[in-house]
Amino acid sequence: MTSVQVDAYLQRLGVARPQRPTSAALRELHLRHLRTVPFENLSVHLGEEIVLEEKRLLDKVTEARRGGFCYELNGAFATLLTALGYEVELLAGRVYGDEGRLGIPYDHLALRVRTADGDTWLADVGFGAHSLYPLAFAERGEQADPSGTFQVLAAGPDPAGVRGGDAPGAGDLDVMRNGAPQYRLETRPRALGDFAAGAWWHSTSPLSHFTRSLICSRVTEDGGRVTLSGRRLKTTAADGTHEARELETDEEVLTVYRDCFGIELSRVPTVRKPERTTT
Repeated sequence: MTSVQVDAYLQRLGVARPQRPTSAALRELHLRHLRTVPFENLSVHLGEEIVLEEKRLLDKVTEARRGGFCYELNGAFATLLTALGYEVELLAGRVYGDEGRLGIPYDHLALRVRTADGDTWLADVGFGAHSLYPLAFAERGEQADPSGTFQVLAAGPDPAGVRGGDAPGAGDLDVMRNGAPQYRLETRPRALGDFAAGAWWHSTSPLSHFTRSLICSRVTEDGGRVTLSGRRLKTTAADGTHEARELETDEEVLTVYRDCFGIELSRVPTVRKPERTTT
């Protein structure tokens, strides 16, 4: 990552280059990323190829001023953090879904980040509604965050049928929010290319929720959230109260993408219906 690319990324986030890769600087970068780079799956429905290569991810965030889903957001953020002097490892996760069942392998990408002041954090700017700040990686007690109470727990054996009967691997962790499991995290470091199959599945499979719906969402300055799901615009305040309305015209939709998310589109994306494949 060049100095010019670093500066362009930091300009997108609206922060100055930190003097040292400290925990305090990481917290600020994490929060600013959630506020400025939206969690979105528009590429899936605009027919845009998702390529997990550092330059492509950086170009999407800095030049195209777009967002992405976990592989793109955390992949790009990892590249930035590494360039700033942080020690970063990519970790694979599986998201808890309906009835507590785990998703596919490489379902999610999160980051383990070590700082110059000796701390280790779980950073995740690609999970949609999640913690606003990094979580202490080794802490097993409750961690308070503006968006809820989190825990990073050793994953224990699951009763068959309760969480899909998936036995955890050695060292696996469960990330909890307000007492509910969010995703199971492996602790073995991975390479960005390892997630290519997961990104392909989520962008093509009829079983993926990303192919069945449109989402664009970011944290607001007051700690709330603004979300556009198709044509439904929802604004949630920090205290949980919310307002929602349906956008009637294409012009309204494009204006919201521009004004609320900084995304300039030439047409309104619509949900593509992937064909089911047979073997």
